[in-house]
Amino acid sequence: MRVVVAITGASGVDYAVTLLRTLKEEKQLIISAHGERLIEIESAISREEIESFADKTYEDSDLEASVASGSSQFDAMCIVPCSMSTLSKIACGIADTLITRTASVCLKEGRKLILVPRETPLSKIHIDNMSRLAGAGAIILPAMPAFYSGPKEIQDMVNFIVGKIMEALGLEHQLYKRWKG
Repeated sequence: MRVVVAITGASGVDYAVTLLRTLKEEKQLIISAHGERLIEIESAISREEIESFADKTYEDSDLEASVASGSSQFDAMCIVPCSMSTLSKIACGIADTLITRTASVCLKEGRKLILVPRETPLSKIHIDNMSRLAGAGAIILPAMPAFYSGPKEIQDMVNFIVGKIMEALGLEHQLYKRWKG
């Protein structure tokens, strides 16, 4: 499996870092300008170190990158964290960056597109855009950690969300304890 991971300007860079570290599959990475700024603000590691977890990295301005084409050989895209600006652009068909263009490719080609918004509260516009994308085939996976797995630290809550992303990709993981009922 080949997975494109995109980091945009929403809080939650650790979700992307943990996903990149956890995925054993081929990983291609795109970081938006605002995503880069959040790496500086939120992350204990540098952009360069985050890029080292990927097999290939693209600039968000590179609309000629291979992943901008439907003929590109990748299976899924995860935008994590996904800003509401990015989500809204994708919902409206705006493909003006490599991230939004690659997401558009996923939708038109029927590939898995997982959006991990990290915003609260949500406006009706946010909800309508998420509904529109879900109707177009995207998976909306909000960063809403659960507590039944008994998290002891923040990384446990991050692992829960990344585990849910892995499940949406159809991949096995051992990131959290599953509900036993």
